[in-house]
Amino acid sequence: MNEKLAQRLEAALKHKRGITTRKMFGGLCFLMHGNMLCGVEKNNLVMRVGAENYEKLLKLKYARPMDFTGKPMKGLLYISAEGVKTKTALDKWVNRCLDFVSGLPKKQKNK
Repeated sequence: MNEKLAQRLEAALKHKRGITTRKMFGGLCFLMHGNMLCGVEKNNLVMRVGAENYEKLLKLKYARPMDFTGKPMKGLLYISAEGVKTKTALDKWVNRCLDFVSGLPKKQKNK
């Protein structure tokens, strides 16, 4: 896992409420109120953008289907590290994820 990319992602999310982390996909994922938001897997960002945004965002440079299992996962994209070299570029992708995930119901904690 690209530790530097994970640190940058953590810094971009540090002032957001309800953010937690969990090891997933062989990397690190960030969750918002229990819903997967984004993460780092190898040298890629994993971005949850939702099925309704998937096709449009897939056309952007540096974006490709997340095919961790060999089958593309609708609503999730890989963004190469090259595509988020600047803070502005990273923030733009993070905001896309936040826009989608903030509309999902909060998951209840296990009791």
